[in-house]
Amino acid sequence: MVRSSSLAMSGGRKPVARSAKIHPMSTTTSEGRAPRFNAVLRGDEERVTPLELFFDLVFVLALTQCTALMAATPTWRGLAQGLLVLGVLWWSWTGYAWLTSVVDPEEGAVRLVMFLAMAAFLVAALCVPEAFGSEALLFAGAYAVVRISHILLFLLASRDDPALRHSVLGLAVSTAIGVGLLVLAAATDDWVQGGLWALALLLDMGGGAVIEPSGWRLVPGHFAERHGLIVIIALGESIVAIGVGAGLHVDAGVIAAAVLGVAVAAELWWLYFDVVAPVSTRRLIAAEEGAVRNRMARDSFSYLHFPMVAGIVLVALGFKKTLGHVGDPLHLVPTVALLGGTALYLLAHVAFRLRNVHTLNRRRLGLAIVLLALVPLLDGVAAIWPLVLLAGALAALIAYEATIYGEARQRVRHPERAA
Repeated sequence: MVRSSSLAMSGGRKPVARSAKIHPMSTTTSEGRAPRFNAVLRGDEERVTPLELFFDLVFVLALTQCTALMAATPTWRGLAQGLLVLGVLWWSWTGYAWLTSVVDPEEGAVRLVMFLAMAAFLVAALCVPEAFGSEALLFAGAYAVVRISHILLFLLASRDDPALRHSVLGLAVSTAIGVGLLVLAAATDDWVQGGLWALALLLDMGGGAVIEPSGWRLVPGHFAERHGLIVIIALGESIVAIGVGAGLHVDAGVIAAAVLGVAVAAELWWLYFDVVAPVSTRRLIAAEEGAVRNRMARDSFSYLHFPMVAGIVLVALGFKKTLGHVGDPLHLVPTVALLGGTALYLLAHVAFRLRNVHTLNRRRLGLAIVLLALVPLLDGVAAIWPLVLLAGALAALIAYEATIYGEARQRVRHPERAA
């Protein structure tokens, strides 16, 4: 892993680099002058920087827009379109998570390009409601700017690292294919358009699976924390969906549904951050540096965190529809979003544990199957009852796991006491 610290500069003084590698984007105008543009490789600092958090705020809007797209068209087609858009935006976000684990985002030209990418990401998010309609080409263009900026920064960072450069060039190929297919999809409609979107997402994300992983670089603690924060952002969107769904009229039914919604969001938070997050972070840090760690990061975080986030977004859609019609029957698609989204979230946890610990979490797998089986049985039931059932089922799961694995849970959460 290439490690460095940030570039220290002050007017009139000689630049000082604390064990850093500095890659200029342009040559100096005269000997002894610092380059106007540079990229500084990230050091051992694992904290998420303020600029990364600032960048992630744009993803908040993207999640909100995906929920709005599905809510406006609560059909199977609308659900599929929302998940395709979410997948495309997720893959661009996770690319920047890898990037900022290589370079310091707050130094040199990287800061400026990050701002450019934020602006383009914002435009893409604004286009989400019509990403399959009148603004399809604009979405593809904005998305292209986000991805091209990402590749250019990676090329800059890999200037003196042939292995990383080789991996980046492979990523550039899959990126070009994905962007090209989205541009082509803008000229089509209906099933052809949806098929091109699905193919673009499959080939773009699939590129990460075939590229030789040993060339990538990452700071494991930083990388894991970055993904944990995006889970919190997704959960925050579910809270926003409760408020949007409630509207202006607040009565006893809305209050009950809102409280239950917060309970479900808190339970989803618990299921991830109580044990899963600390265990996965430590395993990533302990993994052998190079291909082994990079494969774990790719599979566990870049890939398996997507169904977690997608599940939360679907739950947010369920919240929005439930709060809007507390006393009315919840239609099939919103019911699938509420219970099926939770099942998807749990199944991602099952796969996550299977990938990293090589054991099967039968309790979470079983509850996911039960939730999916309940969907057709809840057809025609008042909207609040699926929410009551979901909150109770998740509470029972958490209580059972905390009881059965009490000692192990304490060792995971407080390793200093176990030592």
